[in-house]
Amino acid sequence: MNHSIWVKFKNVKIKDILSIFKLLIALPYALFVRIRYGKFWIICESENEARDNGYWLFKYICENTDKYVVYAINNKSSDRDKVLALGRVISYGTIKHWAYYIASALTISTQKSGNPNAAICYVLEVYGISRKKRIFLQHGITYNNAEWLYYDNTKFKMFICGAKPEYEYVSNIFGYPKENIQYLGFCRFDNLLNTKRTVDKKRILVMPTWREWLVNKTQMTKESGYNGVFETTPYFNAWLNLLNNKQLNEILKNNNIELIFYPHRNMQPFLDKFTVESENVILASWKEYDIQDLFINTDMMITDYSSVLFDYAYLKKPIVFYQFDYDDFRKGQYKEGYFDFKNQQLGQAFYEETDIVEAVGKIIMNDFKITDEQDKYISNFFELYDNKNCERTFEAILKVEKGK
Repeated sequence: MNHSIWVKFKNVKIKDILSIFKLLIALPYALFVRIRYGKFWIICESENEARDNGYWLFKYICENTDKYVVYAINNKSSDRDKVLALGRVISYGTIKHWAYYIASALTISTQKSGNPNAAICYVLEVYGISRKKRIFLQHGITYNNAEWLYYDNTKFKMFICGAKPEYEYVSNIFGYPKENIQYLGFCRFDNLLNTKRTVDKKRILVMPTWREWLVNKTQMTKESGYNGVFETTPYFNAWLNLLNNKQLNEILKNNNIELIFYPHRNMQPFLDKFTVESENVILASWKEYDIQDLFINTDMMITDYSSVLFDYAYLKKPIVFYQFDYDDFRKGQYKEGYFDFKNQQLGQAFYEETDIVEAVGKIIMNDFKITDEQDKYISNFFELYDNKNCERTFEAILKVEKGK
């Protein structure tokens, strides 16, 4: 066993050890499942969700094909019932999940760790113990230099890209065999184009991404001096001050506009720390609001570095980037990739609260329209712009299953 494997085992937790026993118990069950269902697929996203590319692909397969697929999700998830209404569901992380995982011809996930147990499956998959073909649907368009997604760290059989520049970047940098990277478009994009707006009121979506050093203990946690009190962080204070900015709240009130604050799911546990003064500002819980519904039923987005910016750009709506901690983010979370916020046309990047408020006012005055240059830029960024993303993805995965 080489040194890198030993490093992984040093991080093994009690739940991981329990998963080894689940794996062993599941082996005979897996044989039964394989004999009964043949070459089936297992699809999943984050353990508690069914709102991403995995869900939309599962929905497409269940409604348009006779392919046998199962969806893994936490039994207590608020999304479980809508998946169950479409097809077969298994409970995430259970012995049954292990059995289906072992027996499946393909595992398909939006997450690198889309399996019964991240630590155990990492060793099985990346070090060649398991030869299972794994399809990576992605959670968001990759635009950073995400070394944890390099081929040596994943061994994905297929890495699906949602935009042309992303496809070119991943193909050239991440070390995958050429045929393993495919530009097919994201499955969830179909729904963005197929669904009509249902809310007439003008709305602004504020959707910042997470900060790893505030959620996990990293080197950046030490360097930032984070003491575990979220309310003392620049992240909290920057967004709280923006939400309660008097000029912004006056703009919202005078124009009868609603602002929805929906932080990344990893920051959602901190949502109750925020308090707002304006009736026009809503603190949105992930359990109550669907992300795609928010994209469709809002008129502009304020974010920082979140990859949701690309979904929003796909809808050709204006975006503003509030990047008050750019250097820290690059140092502590993701290295810069092909997407330069200073030299692109999907939206404007600012570092000061006053500039964000001014930009919002101008966009409102322009009736939330993007420029002709932005429209052209978006069209080049997304060469595939249709409602055939699920279809293309399904057909491509079929070829992988058949060994083509």
